[in-house]
Amino acid sequence: MGDRLSARDLAFLTRETLTTQHHLASIEILEPGESGFDYDTLLNLVADRLSFVPRYRQRVQLIPGRLANPVWVDDERFDIEYHVRRSAVPRPGSLDQLRDLVGRIISRPLDRGRPLWEIYYVEGLAEGRVALLTKVHQALVDGVHTVDLNQLLLDVGRDPKPLAEDAWNPRRESNAALVIGAVRDSLTDVDTLSSTARRTGGSLLRVAADTAGRALDVVEAITGRRQDRATPLSGSLSQQRLIVTLETSLGDFRKVRDTHGGTVNDVILAVVTGGLRGWLMTRAESLSGLRQVRALVPISVNDDLLENTSLGAPVTAHYVDLPVGEPSAVVRLHQVSYSFETHKQTGRAIPAEHLTGITGFAPTTFHAVGARVAAEADPHGFQVSVTNVPGPQTPRYAAGATLLASYPVNPLLPGQALAIGVTSYDGRVFFGITADRDLVPDADVFGQCLLEALDELLDTVNGGRHQVPRGRRKKSDS
Repeated sequence: MGDRLSARDLAFLTRETLTTQHHLASIEILEPGESGFDYDTLLNLVADRLSFVPRYRQRVQLIPGRLANPVWVDDERFDIEYHVRRSAVPRPGSLDQLRDLVGRIISRPLDRGRPLWEIYYVEGLAEGRVALLTKVHQALVDGVHTVDLNQLLLDVGRDPKPLAEDAWNPRRESNAALVIGAVRDSLTDVDTLSSTARRTGGSLLRVAADTAGRALDVVEAITGRRQDRATPLSGSLSQQRLIVTLETSLGDFRKVRDTHGGTVNDVILAVVTGGLRGWLMTRAESLSGLRQVRALVPISVNDDLLENTSLGAPVTAHYVDLPVGEPSAVVRLHQVSYSFETHKQTGRAIPAEHLTGITGFAPTTFHAVGARVAAEADPHGFQVSVTNVPGPQTPRYAAGATLLASYPVNPLLPGQALAIGVTSYDGRVFFGITADRDLVPDADVFGQCLLEALDELLDTVNGGRHQVPRGRRKKSDS
């Protein structure tokens, strides 16, 4: 019988709604080069690597009578062409058009009757480039048993690694076997019994909450008044998303670090702080006494009490109060750096060099694990999540095509209008911003404010001169 879903994985499925979907995504931009990189090449590459992530060919199977948690079972009708899809933007496609396409795709839920992932091959981009949009459910990638597929698709050389032949045959599971397994686990495994009980109780609580929520909607429709006041960073989410991507130079962040101290991560968070400050000030309302924005920042730690990921270190939540009320860019940086000092002194911090040396393109898996950590935290305890993952500083390749850019697309949490992901790779730093289309229709303004916040810090460095990376032009082209 297949592996039973843990209580943590099941929670990502049971708590999911149309407005708070628990899948995350990433956008990879590839330069095909002389060898070319078409849809069939991607299809063959994915098929070649699936044996390393067997869960990507499994679906969630409910147990008759709900006697225990669902199990992962082989999908007998697995069709790789259903999961690896083909799409396009009008030639010559811009990043704006690609982002619009991505926003629409990630606004749709994944099919629960099939393995919970999709990859889109997007052609039509300018300069002959192609994009890969990978979309995967948080219940699928836990960083312990299953890594993100992108980590396996990318190689350190142009020639793909030769792999052993994949002789996969789906294993059939009858209803009788599922019931027998559920009864056995419930009688012999305390964790299964308690998990099932929690699930049943949780279902009743969700029904009550949904009923109360509908009653509140009726009251609000009649009175025309909301019971809670939305802020620029919070509110009732819609199903639709906006995506903003930015490319910057890692050298710029290092210049600021070398001048003012701290780490590259500190500088990135200081830029996020300055970007939030600038964006809030563009709104009709002023900061109105808002001095700090609490951010959840998943970090890797040395901790024997936490479960290690397959990447060699557990990931836990770290809370940082971003000083958006501080007018000085340098003071903001020092305040952010100070917030990490206690963590550094514990000796639990993992050096960035350790993460960049992991085999494969690990940032996508780390973003998945970080998003799980954020989703498990109390959403009322922070206002925005920021995942920053250092990646390799040498090129990576997919079947000979060169990876040019990698943008994380993190999910929004209940009531939170923004999520920010950051990946450094091959001398550049890539920002992926996910925003609710209704609550933050000016997400591109926030993106521009991030670039201006970086410029503000660079102005404090010798002469204020900085590198201009590829794509750093007008906002419509960046």
